[in-house]
Amino acid sequence: MSTIDTRRQQMFPRLEPREIDRLRRFGVVRRYAAGQALFVMGEIAPGMVVLIKGSVRVTRRDPLGHSAPIVEQGPGEFVAEVGQLSGQPAFVDVHAVDDVEALQIPSENLRALIIEEPEIGERIMRALILRRVALVEAGAGGPVLIGPESSPDVIRLQGFLARNAYPHQLLDPAHDRDAAELLKQYAPNPADLPLAVCPKGSILKNPSEIELAHALGMVPIDERNRTYDVAVVGAGPAGLSTAVYASSEGLSVIVFDATAFGGQAGASARIENYLGFPTGISGPALTGRAYVQAQKFGARMAIPTEVVSLDLNQTPVTLQLDDGRRVKASTVVVATGARYRRLSVPNLGDFEGRGVWYWASPIEARLCRNEEIVLVGGGNSAGQAAVFLRRFAAKIWMLVRGPSLAERMSQYLIDRIGATDNVQVLTRTEIIALYGSREKQLERVRWRNCVTGEETEKPIRHVFLFIGADPATTWLKDSGVSLDAKNFILTGSDVPSNVRRSGNSRPLPLETNVCRVFAVGDVRSGSVKRVGAAIGEGAVVVAELHAALPNGTASSP
Repeated sequence: MSTIDTRRQQMFPRLEPREIDRLRRFGVVRRYAAGQALFVMGEIAPGMVVLIKGSVRVTRRDPLGHSAPIVEQGPGEFVAEVGQLSGQPAFVDVHAVDDVEALQIPSENLRALIIEEPEIGERIMRALILRRVALVEAGAGGPVLIGPESSPDVIRLQGFLARNAYPHQLLDPAHDRDAAELLKQYAPNPADLPLAVCPKGSILKNPSEIELAHALGMVPIDERNRTYDVAVVGAGPAGLSTAVYASSEGLSVIVFDATAFGGQAGASARIENYLGFPTGISGPALTGRAYVQAQKFGARMAIPTEVVSLDLNQTPVTLQLDDGRRVKASTVVVATGARYRRLSVPNLGDFEGRGVWYWASPIEARLCRNEEIVLVGGGNSAGQAAVFLRRFAAKIWMLVRGPSLAERMSQYLIDRIGATDNVQVLTRTEIIALYGSREKQLERVRWRNCVTGEETEKPIRHVFLFIGADPATTWLKDSGVSLDAKNFILTGSDVPSNVRRSGNSRPLPLETNVCRVFAVGDVRSGSVKRVGAAIGEGAVVVAELHAALPNGTASSP
């Protein structure tokens, strides 16, 4: 059953007249004639609208012209979803059924309402989140992707939208007549696939993630003359933690990430050893909550946006973005984490996105249903992926270079894998060759036992790699930020005295050798590579940010 069926009461709570009166200071009363639009799909929503008199009809519509009613709402109910916390485009159409009187609360005031009226705010926040979940489940209001479901570029765009919790639909022209007709008209060349049909009507041919994001209005327009108190580079657990704690303490915060919120943790099917979640929580759920929480406190999210360099010769620090924009901040927190390691197999790159995967989401799991697959790695990420994929794959060959799983994997995962019939662990084993079709689709895999030398080759079309990661610090080249021998960022007492700032003063524990530039999480030298540790460092660094800011307080309104 869908979220709207099981949690309708929480999705559509009704406010009492006295509660609406308490909210009047956050907005202005508007009146709408019967048939007038309150929200238009694809256009920036006006914030949250609380109905005082009259009723409205909420409708889902896709860019191909299909529409369906979602719900009718009346006095005491409100129209909004979580995107209205940050001024995002609407995913639905909302029209007045009869004459409507309503309290319109803009996005910035909606955030203030949730903070200042906690009892009402809690109910509103829960409803906003559940409504986004329902929209994602239904694929309502986002783009329509048109192309074969096994196409590498379809999977690439689906993965991007899914990791950003953005509603979308996929139509396979082999099974959908409307999709086939659109392909005839707009994409006669197979290289144009997939098409992305956006809510406002534009049609993109095999777009990049950045092109699609801009067409959807996902990337906010930056205030060019503003100086933020804190710029966070990276939206994994450490970066999101920094954003939540810094913005909750009144600092102005902007967060950048080149791909999506969540980092590597956001791709974890289930985290079972995180404090406070005895039954476990998925990585997307944990980091998705943090993402919304940061926006609740006013943090600005610029995702996807890549920071390509730091200009430390100016005060405040200037961040150069990949689209040419420049953003100023009094302090910078680097939380870029790590990038997935690759196997040393010569033609590996030919099969990335065509059978070689670095994460295991429902999208990839769907592709390997009832097939034999290979999973490489012996750490917790590999264990979590194996436990998740065992429900889809006919058999998982789990290849581990070490003598056992016990070297790097938590015992609860080892026990669960040991009790699973369709997972076979091969230790002291590594992949030595990959073979594929002319279209570079993976077809066969060969591996070798490093002790006996015995080689095995099997017809396998999907390989999942979880073999660790290297620090994402290439963009800091020539910035002056000191790195260790493995390119992790040095902080605090680990910074050599010969590269410390003037006066030879010691940096704060999470501060780099560059004044007011900090590092947290996996990217930091000596950090514990765990979700809990990253979140902890994101919280701790905020105290150091206060110490680094002028007078220890916010430097901008």
